[in-house]
Amino acid sequence: MKTQVNKIKADLQHFCGTEMFFKIPLIGTRFTDGLKYLANEAECFWLITDASVIAKSLSNRSEFITIDFKRLSEKEQIEKQCEAIINYSDGNDKIFETHRYNVTDFPLDELRLFFVNNTLMLPSEY
Repeated sequence: MKTQVNKIKADLQHFCGTEMFFKIPLIGTRFTDGLKYLANEAECFWLITDASVIAKSLSNRSEFITIDFKRLSEKEQIEKQCEAIINYSDGNDKIFETHRYNVTDFPLDELRLFFVNNTLMLPSEY
């Protein structure tokens, strides 16, 4: 597992901009090459879909939305009664929503995404 995590982290650093956009059919959100890679390698299409739906619903509050996934420490998991959280904010510490995930198989402990102009992307692709 640790080898897979290290490979994904290293590979994600190579994405700068995007050559192609992909689309989530039912909601029309676009996502980039880097997220396509992440979804395939980490088997996390659920994350792209969840983040897209929620960020899209918040787009009337900000044109730029950051999505921060964080796996909680064991102590925090006991306190918050969940394994991970995703904060949706304006990028300037104004959190619009926090979503809790009781269980997750997402291999990374942290991940930041941006949602701009109906497009979900890695920060390096912005």
